[in-house]
Amino acid sequence: MSNLVEKAAPSPVTSLIPARMDRLPWSKFHWTVVLGLGVSWILDGLEIELVASAGFQQTLHMSAQEVAFAGTVYLVGQVFGALVFGRLSDRLGRRNFFIITLAIYLIGSGVAGLAFSVWFLYLFRFMAGMGIGGEYTAINSAIDEIIPSKYRGRVDIAINGTYWGGAALGAFGNIFLLNPNVVPVDWGWRIGFFIGPVLGLVIIYLRRHIPESPRWQLTHGHAEEAERNVDRIEAEVRAEGHDLPDVPEGKAISVVATSSIPFRQIVGVFVRKYPRRTFVSFVMMVTQSFLYNAIFFTYALVLQNFYGTSPSSTQYYFFPFAIGNLLGPLLLGHLFDTIGRRKMIFATYGLAAVTLAISAALFSAGSLNATTQTILWCVSFFFASAGASSAYLTVSETFPLELRGQAISYFFAIGQIAGAIAPAIFGALIGDGTDRGPLTIGYYLGAAIMLFGGLVALFFAFDAEQKSLEDIADPLSKAVSA
Repeated sequence: MSNLVEKAAPSPVTSLIPARMDRLPWSKFHWTVVLGLGVSWILDGLEIELVASAGFQQTLHMSAQEVAFAGTVYLVGQVFGALVFGRLSDRLGRRNFFIITLAIYLIGSGVAGLAFSVWFLYLFRFMAGMGIGGEYTAINSAIDEIIPSKYRGRVDIAINGTYWGGAALGAFGNIFLLNPNVVPVDWGWRIGFFIGPVLGLVIIYLRRHIPESPRWQLTHGHAEEAERNVDRIEAEVRAEGHDLPDVPEGKAISVVATSSIPFRQIVGVFVRKYPRRTFVSFVMMVTQSFLYNAIFFTYALVLQNFYGTSPSSTQYYFFPFAIGNLLGPLLLGHLFDTIGRRKMIFATYGLAAVTLAISAALFSAGSLNATTQTILWCVSFFFASAGASSAYLTVSETFPLELRGQAISYFFAIGQIAGAIAPAIFGALIGDGTDRGPLTIGYYLGAAIMLFGGLVALFFAFDAEQKSLEDIADPLSKAVSA
């Protein structure tokens, strides 16, 4: 007899967990998930605005190029964190990493506020970016797997849109923190870097009470624990007075536990199994990232070079821009669950493109001033913000559960690379502000890119509204019938 003992293949497990999660009514549990996990985008918006303000330039004796590189370091950290923690969260669980990534951010941002030299600032800005990048993958995955299918679109879009709430908070704080008459120059920016960690400490407490994704547990050999988690969630919902109907046995799913998915299989899913979805995700992420970075990182230059505003006044023009971006996802998000994904993506991308094209024509004719230019940006990005948030939703919900975190990380990285090119292009088009022609062409280009993204979604995207994640894409661990 051989001394080698073969390890038995795992047996299929049949469960109603996905259907039970999707039939839940909205409850306090779901609010806890939204508040506990949704803060990541607020922190990201806050961080970007703090870096953009460059309050540390004088204290650390940094050149303009060194200040700009501080933003680049943060974005590179985001990409690195997304790629690393995207794969780890798929393999080891969502909950493990929405605690770890937040802790990494807290340390990185907080210690950056103690920076005494440029290299020290860069190191911990990279660390903060790495934490936020990891948050994008773990959090989007957890939200989509926990929130019921009826509400998934509006919740995901609204949460992604709260980035602009963080940006507005950062801009508001900078008005006081960067005013030497209120706070000494060497202390204002340091205090700003502590705002995010203080908020994060509160959120860590909330996250301690959020369970692991039962869907992830089911497909990774923790079926019994998944059942206990869903039982506990249902008990909390019933305690609020909700009546939960029984789930038909026909909605059960059979899976065989998996661990790590080989990279060759991942490539096969993107290239051979779901090439159409890969194409849509790529186009949506690239188009929205290009437009956003093109406008956001150059709006101050446009106001100053073409309309003669002072650098100190740009914060005031930024507020309505940020609020418009925040309101779009909050007010339009539910329509992605009712009217539908494809139609609303086309509508938001298309209306953003049309408004931007109108502003380009008026800009070229010299018919705008700083206020009316900002108003048109607000209208355009009211729609663009909802569309951009739906790009993240599209990526996270249309691929199998076992590689959801990785899918988000790959397309997020691609979007960031495309977005990094846009500010350089538009900065060159702005020039010294004496010729409106090149920037007008740039605005028309941005409008055309967004319209193209909307058309691709309209004709090629998947109707995922109010559908279970398992109906959109079979888990890779789904048991094959004999």
